[in-house]
This record gives sequence, structure tokens and C-alpha cells, in this order.
Amino acid sequence: MGRLSGGGGLLTYVMATAGLVFILAPLVVVVALSFSQANIATFPPSGFTTSWYEAVLADDEFRQAFLTSVVLAFAATVASFALGLPAAYALDRWQVPGARAVETVLLSPFILPILITGLALLQFMAMLRMRDASTNLFIGHVLITLPYLVRTVTASLKQVDRSLEEAARTLGASPWRVFRRITAPQIAPGIAAGCLFAFMVSFDDFPISFWLSTAERMPLPIYLQNSMSKVFDPSIATMSTFTIVTGVLAVIGLEKLVGLRRAMNV
Repeated sequence: MGRLSGGGGLLTYVMATAGLVFILAPLVVVVALSFSQANIATFPPSGFTTSWYEAVLADDEFRQAFLTSVVLAFAATVASFALGLPAAYALDRWQVPGARAVETVLLSPFILPILITGLALLQFMAMLRMRDASTNLFIGHVLITLPYLVRTVTASLKQVDRSLEEAARTLGASPWRVFRRITAPQIAPGIAAGCLFAFMVSFDDFPISFWLSTAERMPLPIYLQNSMSKVFDPSIATMSTFTIVTGVLAVIGLEKLVGLRRAMNV
């Protein structure tokens, strides 16, 4: 029996390692290409240089696109947090009429094809004559990031020890104090995980941005796509590396804030 268990453990380890390599290998290739001395992106890279990073950082259009994506992702995450936390709490704790239908609507971006969602938003905003790209992008990104907050917070609320809340109320604590001192610390990992997912989904989003962006307000994924249509040199890999680094920093921030294991265990 012990041998079978040991063999199964070894097989699991091998499969997990293979899956990790499969996921990380393309990222390693992208980062390696960003240091190539060649004028065209080829693998394996030839030589080593940081000149592509210098060129990309000196590009005003790239800096503007990168800043647009960061600001947009941060704003969408904050808005999704402000809307998703009370929505999830109300759906889980209160007798909301049509709660199932409301939850289905909130989570519908998980179900509908994101490209179709972007096209529908474009048509809707055109019908309302909404021509401000910044506002349109913000609304679109909140729409696709809100479900992550609702889903993770709802899952966290179902794991809360309600006996502690009842004890606090019995001792005279107000509902707000109970939430702040008892409930919030227990659901903090779920909130952090939802915010991380929301930020990365918004930062990397292409379909919604494809329909709603303009030449003046262009997120980084759209700028990358436009750049690749002109020329495919190591500068493209360099821009992609900045995207990868941003994601890694977001995960590290989550780990420092609440612990990655706790955040993912919701």
C-alpha cells in the first residue's frame, strides 16, 4: 500500500513539474528574446543586450499605453471592489428578491463570449452617443472584472464562522463592528484574490479594449497587437516582458498582503 502511495506521489510530482514547465517555457522564451542582439525575433536569441529595453522605455507611445493599462486596471479593480463586496454580502446574507437571477446577471461575463460582450458594449455605447474612450473602457473593464470580486467574496463568506458573528452581536456589537472586526478579517484573502484576478484580467484584456479603445486612448495589449502587425523584433518581447513583470509583482504583492496560499484557498 505504501508503494502505491509513493508511486502516486511521484507521478503527481512529475505531472505537476511537466505542467509548470509547459506554462513557464513560453514566458522564458519571451524574456530571453528581449535580450537578443538580432534585429528580428528569433529563438535561440543571438548575443545579449539591453538596448531594446532602453528603446522601449524611450518610446512615448509605449509609456502612454503602459500607463493607460495600469491606471485602467487599478480603477476597474477599485470599482469592482466597491460594487462586488456589498453585492456578494447582500446576496449571501440577506433575503434579496430574485437573488439567483441577480447573481446570474453579475456572473454572466463568465458565460458570454468576451468578444461578443465587447461588440455589444460598442453598439450600446454608440447608440447612447458615448464617445469618451476613457469612460467606455472603464465601464467595459468593470463589467468583466466585477464577477471575480463577486465570486471570490461569495466563496469566502460561505467559509466564515457565523458563530463568532452571533456571539459578537449577542455581546452588543453593532452590525458594522461585527463586519469590521469579525467578518472582514476572515474574508480578506478572498477579497485580495478577487482584486488580483480583476487587476490582471483588466491589465491583459484584449477583446473589450479592441472594441472600445481609440488611437488616443490605447491600452497596452492593443498597442502590442498594432506593433506586431508592423514588425516583429525583440522590442515586442521586451514590451511583453514588462507585462509579465507586472503580473509577477501583483502576485508578490498579494503574497505579502495576505499570503498566496490563503488567498488561493477560497
